[in-house]
Amino acid sequence: MEPLADSEIKRVLVINAHPDDSDFGASGTIAQWVQKGIEVSYVLCTNGDQGGEESGFTKEEMPAVRQREQRAACKALGISDVTFLNYVDGHLEPTIALRKDIVRQIRRVQPDRIVCQSPERNWERIGASHPDHLAAGEATIQAVYPDARNPFAFTDLLEQENLQPWRTKEVWMQGHAHPDHFVDITDTFHFKIAALKEHASQTGHMENLEEMLREWGQRNAGMGQLPEGRIAEAFKIVNTN
Repeated sequence: MEPLADSEIKRVLVINAHPDDSDFGASGTIAQWVQKGIEVSYVLCTNGDQGGEESGFTKEEMPAVRQREQRAACKALGISDVTFLNYVDGHLEPTIALRKDIVRQIRRVQPDRIVCQSPERNWERIGASHPDHLAAGEATIQAVYPDARNPFAFTDLLEQENLQPWRTKEVWMQGHAHPDHFVDITDTFHFKIAALKEHASQTGHMENLEEMLREWGQRNAGMGQLPEGRIAEAFKIVNTN
């Protein structure tokens, strides 16, 4: 499915399970949207406190560290609106409570486009199918349809917080086993590297980070039939209008 033209998009909401998920999966594309004047907001379901065993930080220190790193990564991309839902890393489930928290953010931001993780397990790339990723993706899709647009869903958000129902036009999924849209990020690849280097607790030990990301991106570009040597990010497009 072809996505809407970026000229039709005013706001994008990026919803992921952990700090760095969106930067690994979509930051080259996100940098292009920011350059075009599209407002981009981030929502992180957890603080990633179970990640970074090679960082030298304790598990208790990790939430503050990873929040700080994500804000720095967003700054490198030109993004200032970052929200942490503070669910426990490794324990995320697509509960009613998580759905409501995501609906709140959708109604607050009023995005035309949402970027999220695929709720479908990818057997070709098991790393993309962390249980938290699947849960965040499922809860986001449930929040997009039917809850965020439905005035009878979570009525207290409307009555007590004055958050009006909102219909998101489309969802871009990261990590899907069968992507159908490929964005050439060759010219914004340096933004992706800069963002991910800010996640030092996760990437500081990776001597070949740039090489690895370039190889991933070139593989995506090949799948998308882009010219040899180009770098791309891959998405599954879902019309939710």
